[in-house]
Amino acid sequence: MRKLLSLTALGLLMSASTLHAAEKVTVVTSFPKELTDAFEAAFAASNLDYELEILSKGTSAAVKYIQETAGNNTSDIMWASAPDAFEVLKGNNLLAKVDITSDGIPEKIGTYPINDPDGYYYGFAASGYGIMWNTRYLQANELEPAREWSDLAKPEYFGHVGMSAPSRSGTTHLTVETLLQGAGWEKGWSDWKWISGNMNTVTERSFGVPDGVNSGNFGLGVVIDFFGFSSRASGFPVEFAYPSVTAVVPANIGVVANAPNPEGAKAFIEFVLSPEGQQVLFNPAIMRLPVNPEAYANAPEGIPNPFEGDDVKASVNFDADKSKQRYNVVNSLFDVMVTYRLNELQDAVRAVQLAEIAQAGKDNAEAKSLLKEARALIEATPITEAQSLDPDFAGIFQKKRKKASDVIEGRQAEIEQQWDAIVVENYAKAKELADKAAAL
Repeated sequence: MRKLLSLTALGLLMSASTLHAAEKVTVVTSFPKELTDAFEAAFAASNLDYELEILSKGTSAAVKYIQETAGNNTSDIMWASAPDAFEVLKGNNLLAKVDITSDGIPEKIGTYPINDPDGYYYGFAASGYGIMWNTRYLQANELEPAREWSDLAKPEYFGHVGMSAPSRSGTTHLTVETLLQGAGWEKGWSDWKWISGNMNTVTERSFGVPDGVNSGNFGLGVVIDFFGFSSRASGFPVEFAYPSVTAVVPANIGVVANAPNPEGAKAFIEFVLSPEGQQVLFNPAIMRLPVNPEAYANAPEGIPNPFEGDDVKASVNFDADKSKQRYNVVNSLFDVMVTYRLNELQDAVRAVQLAEIAQAGKDNAEAKSLLKEARALIEATPITEAQSLDPDFAGIFQKKRKKASDVIEGRQAEIEQQWDAIVVENYAKAKELADKAAAL
């Protein structure tokens, strides 16, 4: 009889445990494990009703995954940095409009809305774009820190700069787009090519850039701000600066349309936006900027406050809609002009740099003319800004290139081949002219 009662009690306990088992909330995210682990632990400590399942994917891959699984969706949350990625999902009707409690969070950071005005996604952290450097590396190579984008184009930084490609990283795409918007289409591409000509490498993923700076594989990197802050907090000899042409935009989180657990998704988002959740951003492995101004009362030393003073001079009013319209066009252009022609670009840029050094202080009209032409050839961009924003033209670029061996077909392939032919010829001619100028 006692044994029977014990079995009955055990069954009741198991039933109660089943009734109170945490419900799964599936999160598709491009954020690194350090960030997701910290939030997962903090959320679990404050909420026993829900348990996170993290699906780690790059931003473009995350968007594609949600698009491809829309017919039988198993995802609850999209969580990433790039606002244009959320605009793409919103435009595809793949985000749910959800009423989220977010007390204390203002409508804007600078001039940029923190939350989607239509309620389809929410900003949870702010990010700016700039340059990090290894202080020991620069000292050993007798280099000064680069604090403006134009600094990275100087000849003394040749071979010392690292960057990832925008097609491989949503945050790098935002960095590239920020300069295109802030400096203008032609000047922006010109700046990126002179900077890229100084590059040591194009890394496979965005986190390869801070890793390279931390380890001293190269001295300076084009990064999103939290890479610099978290590396410094971890003890690496690095610093970070925002150039004057930069933007501060929110990293976002939203509920996927037809989510299997919308209540769990809402609970996690509200936790992330709560005072407790905002403090998780100051974890040394994360070091992102909260969107709640009150959180900065407990900010670690060295963390700037984008809501006060001149800590972050963000001069670019980032247009997420413009970025969304030409997202794949910009990625393809960068890959054709830089990623897959880096050696040719480096050769042309270095030839111009050495020729200008050789001609410094001289008044040789022919050399000046040759170098002016060489620079124009390097800076030339195959299409205009108007073309990049033409929906019919931009619509051609559907294939997201991740590596040189990716097969591109159809009209996109034809256009990229035309661009490549122009770029190869221009870089070769620029080097030839620069070499001739150097010899005069």
